[in-house]
Amino acid sequence: MRDLTRLPKAHLHLHFTGSLRVATLAELAERHRTRLPQVLLDADPLVLPADERGWFRFQRLYDAARACVRGEDDMRRVVAEAAADDAAEGSGRLEIQVDPTSYAPFVGGLTPALEIVLDEARRAAAATGVEIGVVVAASRMRHPLDARVLARLAARHAGDGPGEVVGFGLSNDERRGDTAEFAQAFAIARRAGLASVPHGGELLGPAHVESVLDHLHPDRLGHGVRSGEDPRVLARVVEEGVALEVCPASNVSLGVYPTARDVPLRTLVDAGATVALGADDPLLFRSRLVDQYRVAREMHGFTDAELADLARASIRASRASAATRARLLAGVDAWLADDAAGDDESRSTSGTIAAAGRGASRSAATG
Repeated sequence: MRDLTRLPKAHLHLHFTGSLRVATLAELAERHRTRLPQVLLDADPLVLPADERGWFRFQRLYDAARACVRGEDDMRRVVAEAAADDAAEGSGRLEIQVDPTSYAPFVGGLTPALEIVLDEARRAAAATGVEIGVVVAASRMRHPLDARVLARLAARHAGDGPGEVVGFGLSNDERRGDTAEFAQAFAIARRAGLASVPHGGELLGPAHVESVLDHLHPDRLGHGVRSGEDPRVLARVVEEGVALEVCPASNVSLGVYPTARDVPLRTLVDAGATVALGADDPLLFRSRLVDQYRVAREMHGFTDAELADLARASIRASRASAATRARLLAGVDAWLADDAAGDDESRSTSGTIAAAGRGASRSAATG
């Protein structure tokens, strides 16, 4: 069995705060004298109901973690460790998503907050060999005018090189805000050549996917997994060439599907969708990028050839440079050509996968 950590891949759905290591979060909390909910420090992934109560609990925990990132040194550490963790899992391209609004008060404004992330992304890329682009994300919880401010900021830092802004996103609770009202912000970003990468189709179903397609014209859709519930909508996603950033661990932890086996990964792939697996928020879901590939292998029966196709899809859907794209794709071919079984992989047991499989039997009352 081939070692999935050696499979070259791109990681296109990772949130800045959500990438924090548990040990780093604990250290930052102690330094800043911040008391954290124990659930952020234990070993179990979240299991929440897929309703507003569940999202409220998720958001409170995310905010508690975010409150521990207070200043330039903390921000740089988050980026550096995210890059190192991705490198250890075979990721050669990382597009990390950040809303600089939350960190601006500690560093003198939105522009310094973003520039710190970009500068550290360049350093981390040089140190790890992982090419890093940044996605600036607005929040549905704030006014659409705030999104326009962020889109203009992102546009000023747009570029194709390491440590530059490559995309513009929209995150937070899909049930909040009017999707159409964010269209102007995305138009600003598109004019600057940025990829359109909003969230959609996780907490809400196919109708919301269509709304995002109509108004925000995504190149990639954060999650988009519930487009599989309507063959017509899924066919439209495929026809328009919209890549889906599928994050099985997120789907289970947020109660969208009872177990990782229920995530319609095979349905999406068989329909011809471009699927890029992502970890979303490893801090809360206790599941990193390679774990998502293990889900595909162990719970959906993907062969190594099919896993290689998933990795290729992630690379092609990225905004990686031509050289990086060619290098990673060649690496995927080499991985697949290696017939030697990976002993380490066959011996490893993923606690995360087991937890996902137990999702249906665990109480969702934690919300």
